[in-house]
Amino acid sequence: MITVIGSINLDLIANVTRLPAAGETVPGDDFRTAPGGKGANQALAAARAGGQVRMIGAVGKDAFAAEALACLKQGRVDLSGVGETHAATGTALILVDEKGENVIAVVPGANATVLPGDMTKALLKKGEVVLLQHEIPIATVRKALATATAAGAISVLNTAPFRADAADLLASADYVVANETEFDLYADALELAGGDRAARMRTFVEKTGRTVIVTLGGDGVLAATPKGDISVPALKIMPVDTVGAGDTFCGYLGAGLSAGLPLEQALRRAAAAGSLACLKPGAQPAIPHGKDVDAALAKE
Repeated sequence: MITVIGSINLDLIANVTRLPAAGETVPGDDFRTAPGGKGANQALAAARAGGQVRMIGAVGKDAFAAEALACLKQGRVDLSGVGETHAATGTALILVDEKGENVIAVVPGANATVLPGDMTKALLKKGEVVLLQHEIPIATVRKALATATAAGAISVLNTAPFRADAADLLASADYVVANETEFDLYADALELAGGDRAARMRTFVEKTGRTVIVTLGGDGVLAATPKGDISVPALKIMPVDTVGAGDTFCGYLGAGLSAGLPLEQALRRAAAAGSLACLKPGAQPAIPHGKDVDAALAKE
């Protein structure tokens, strides 16, 4: 079982010619909605990777809720741990430019009501995988990590979005996943020594005994573990939209760990899935199915 404790959003996506500067208005040529939220994205990715997935989160009693949960229901994710509150369903306002780069503003809404007491819904067991992110209250993430440790579960903490008040949590997770910008910010906050990113990753491992994984976009993935470093490439693609690529990576990584894959193999499959997610617009609609990821890897 893979338990995802995190956010559920409806994404409001506009395609623009270029990303605006502060105070600037730019023209757009397309608008659409799509289910999102880092927690929900990772839950769906883990399910499409072949995992059995349970989601813990919350949505509002509004028109956005059904659409926000639609892909999870289709993916047969267990939603018995998803509560309904009077707060609005979380939303993400996303601008995507012609190169596929994006800027995102997130309004937590119901996600802010996912509280430490909700961990009783997780029913964690030894050897299960728990996926966490920073789009729910940090106190809840802290409680989830402690609950996972007590149960003997494997915890994977995706450190997005960057939260300075969450820096100390990284040492509590079995696997820490960050993109390059996030890791550099946390490395500063944690005062990690080293002349470059790889050295600072190694310092983190030496201090904590944990594994840290940094995604590098088109340059692939670098992991520092207590047993050594691992580097895996991304697929060579022309991205359409990078929204959700990191979440796809995390979901596939969680599924790989749950299936007992060696870390390098789990990373390679996750990196390929993240690459394929860039070939379609949106977050959840773009998450590839396991058979497509395996087919892409077979061509490498």
